[in-house]
Amino acid sequence: MAGTIDMQAMRYINLFSKISKVPTMNCFSYNNKLIFAVPKSKVSIAIGRNAENVKKLSTILRKNIRVIAMPEKNNFEAIGKFIESIVDPVEFTRVDVHNGSVVITAGRQSKAALIGRNRIREKELSNILKDSFGIEKFRIA
Repeated sequence: MAGTIDMQAMRYINLFSKISKVPTMNCFSYNNKLIFAVPKSKVSIAIGRNAENVKKLSTILRKNIRVIAMPEKNNFEAIGKFIESIVDPVEFTRVDVHNGSVVITAGRQSKAALIGRNRIREKELSNILKDSFGIEKFRIA
C-alpha cells in the first residue's frame, strides 16, 4: 500500500525528524512545496513555537514547507480534508470518495489550477493518494 521512498525523500524525512522531534513516514512534493504529513495530535509540535521548525527547515532546504495532519486510511471525510489541506489555497466544491476512487468537483478556474500545466498537479495529487491511501482511480470534474 505504501509507496517506495527514494533517497531524497528519506533525507527530507530524517532532517524533519531531527529538527521537529516528530517521526513521520509521509513526505511528498506538491506544487513546488515540500509537505510533511504527521499525526493530528503532533501537528503543533512539528510546526514548533512561532513556526520555528518550519522556518528552520525552509531555510536549510530552500523550499516552501507545509505540515499537515494525516488521517486514518478508512476515514473518507478526513481524506477530503487531507486533499483540501494539500491543494490549499485552491478551493473546490466537494470530494467524493468511494471504494478506491476519488472524484473532486470544482469550478472552472479551480479545476484548471488543480490540473496544472501538462496535468502535472493532477499527476502529483494522484501519486500522493496512491502512496498514502492506495487510491487507484482519481478524477477532477
